[in-house]
Amino acid sequence: MSLDGIVTRAIVKELKDTILGGRIDKIYQPEKDEILINIYNNGKNNRLLISASSNNPRIYLTQSTKSNPTTPPMFCMLLRKHLTGGIVLNIEQYQMDRVLFIDISSLDELGQPSEKRLIIEIMGKHSNIILTNKDSNKIVDSIKRVSHDMSRIRQVLPGISYEHPPIKDKKNPLNSNPDELNSLLDECNSNTQIYKFFYTNYIGISPLIGKEVCFNSRIDIDRPVGSLMVNEKESLLNSFATIVDVVKKDIYKPVLIKNDFGADYLDFHAIDINQFGNQNKVILNSISEVLDRYYLKNDTSDRISQKSQSIKKSIQTKLERSLNKLSKQKQELLESEDREKYKVYADLISANLYKIEKGSSETQLENFYTENMEKIRIPLDERYSPAKNAQRYYKKYSKLKNAHSLLLEQIPETEEEINYLENVLVSIDNCTEVIELDEIKEELIKEGYLKGNPKKKKKKEVISKPHHYISSDGFHIYVGKNNKQNDYLTLRFAHKEDLWLHIQNMPGSHVIIAKKNGDISDTSLEEAANLAAYYSKAKNSSNVAIDYTERKNVKKPKNAKAGMVIYENFNTIFVTPNKEQIEKMEKVED
Repeated sequence: MSLDGIVTRAIVKELKDTILGGRIDKIYQPEKDEILINIYNNGKNNRLLISASSNNPRIYLTQSTKSNPTTPPMFCMLLRKHLTGGIVLNIEQYQMDRVLFIDISSLDELGQPSEKRLIIEIMGKHSNIILTNKDSNKIVDSIKRVSHDMSRIRQVLPGISYEHPPIKDKKNPLNSNPDELNSLLDECNSNTQIYKFFYTNYIGISPLIGKEVCFNSRIDIDRPVGSLMVNEKESLLNSFATIVDVVKKDIYKPVLIKNDFGADYLDFHAIDINQFGNQNKVILNSISEVLDRYYLKNDTSDRISQKSQSIKKSIQTKLERSLNKLSKQKQELLESEDREKYKVYADLISANLYKIEKGSSETQLENFYTENMEKIRIPLDERYSPAKNAQRYYKKYSKLKNAHSLLLEQIPETEEEINYLENVLVSIDNCTEVIELDEIKEELIKEGYLKGNPKKKKKKEVISKPHHYISSDGFHIYVGKNNKQNDYLTLRFAHKEDLWLHIQNMPGSHVIIAKKNGDISDTSLEEAANLAAYYSKAKNSSNVAIDYTERKNVKKPKNAKAGMVIYENFNTIFVTPNKEQIEKMEKVED
């Protein structure tokens, strides 16, 4: 990961400059593996985010906020007890590893000064946040307890002594010298790729920095160590030494690397990175700002993905059942449409009982319902008498007649349910915030698709917000990301003259173009249609039909599920979803 020992060192420096000597005001735990500490220092409130997430462990000062659980978790209560009101005495990094120590002085239960150490281990799935008594080095507790069953190498449990994570035989790059580096290159497996050599032999060096050393030396990263010439080794030594010198002097240049479209970030680091060129680089003054921007989207997407898996699986199962149900219903409907022949069979058998021998498997009788009295072959169940066979055909006719009426009612209901469930799956894929997924979950519980009790609305309920784009011609375009947002946009937010768009006969988002003075331009209509196509089930299709009409022509049927509407007096435009065009559009963060 890019959050290596060098980035950790830059974070420590920034934290020392910002919160050292500050007082801890409040502590929150918005996620099971994440805490947020408010620290007041030099007349300013600072928000320190510490995450032990398996996929995105990190620590930095953040500007973003998160909703907190109604009842604080136990670890949060423990930190509040020991650290609230405490003063940050020291912040340091363990060697060049991704381990930070934050020493805090506070008062214990007896009002006596007590020094605690908060240890942050940024180690992938083994990441942790641990509180210890600094004097005794005993663990008070941790956000993730590690028992002997989980790890025989190192346990993290209350009451035992804290041990540093094993570093193996890696060297500290800050203490490196040319002789040591040459020696390691000579001892290294000759087939090892050059860029891997650096992060496998030195603490705190990431693959990104290993590649950067090679790039600055103009050496292919995939070449094996054994292929290096003497002059190439010297070039690598100089390149590595330059980076180490920058780190020693704490000369940082926090950088974000954008992708080709500029909407997402590919990578980041605390020092300047040259291998991606200058076009997609964003240089910032703060490593915390770099990390805040990078992880704000990445971590949210990751958490949404994790939380949505069980919901999607449940909805997918119900969708498959509904699709099977619809298939059977349509098959039964086809059969019921042929029901009249069974009444004819029954009438003909009843009129010719004396002609049919008991035990026959079939009979041929003149059909008096036809003009020419053509003979018709009628299958019989040889176990029953002719009269009983007639009764069975009458019963089958009556059953199919009733079924036909019921199926004409049930099939639209099943189709509506399928449309709703598919719409939910599209909404889950469109989520960009955890709160939006929570809204979907609440909706599904209310509709009876998931088990649980709907949460009571709070007075200050946090409401999710739809996408808000500005078209090339300056029109405001809004896109719902779930059914709650769709209903809000269409039924409450939009004016009757605004333009409403939706993909034709498929699940997708409601899109609103706010009409200002004058008519909506063709360009804005096409851009809104592109959004409606992209945020739908047909996002990967071409030539997608998008219906549009004025909002006043859109109605919600009585007792319809969330997000379900009907509309009339519409026109249709055909577009091919274009993600690049959407990423280039101006987006408003409301």
